[in-house]
Amino acid sequence: MFLENTINPNKKKGWIEVVCGSMFSGKTEELIRRMKRAKFAKQNVEIFKPGIDTRYDEEMVVSHDANEIHSTPVPSSSNIPILATDVDVVGIDEAQFFDDGLVAVCNQLANSGIRVIVAGLDMDYKGIPFGPMPGIMANAEYVTKVHAICMKCGDLANHSHRIIDKEELVLLGEVDEYEPLCRSCFNEATKK
Repeated sequence: MFLENTINPNKKKGWIEVVCGSMFSGKTEELIRRMKRAKFAKQNVEIFKPGIDTRYDEEMVVSHDANEIHSTPVPSSSNIPILATDVDVVGIDEAQFFDDGLVAVCNQLANSGIRVIVAGLDMDYKGIPFGPMPGIMANAEYVTKVHAICMKCGDLANHSHRIIDKEELVLLGEVDEYEPLCRSCFNEATKK
């Protein structure tokens, strides 16, 4: 009896979904697929990406396979709730490049009844958990880890190995800067 009086059956239920993995594993491809399905279902969607990510396009979220969907580039996670009005689904690409405030933003959106789909690298080029991704994954209802194929041995790859000699943490790049490697090949490649 108590539950019947306190639960609002008309209240939208939000949640957080994460698609994570190494570079070239299909994270953005999966984000685009999920967002297009939501649009097909006539849900209001908004996609955000970090303003620093201009590799393929200033505004579009573009996968390595050249699939794309329109997005809104933002300089920080605090811009997302301001711009995510009247939406059912929020997509966030390249989440590892956002500030740590993204964890609270994702929770705020989900708590307000919005489905939040986050795509990003779970580890940096050194194999260390990357930016806000660990916190988002810990708060998410659903986590999908996707894998690339190891460029050395053909096994499933979960590491983004940097193949150029640069030390900065954030280095936008593609096949000329990174290769996906499995655990064993990554450990062998990073021995010093």
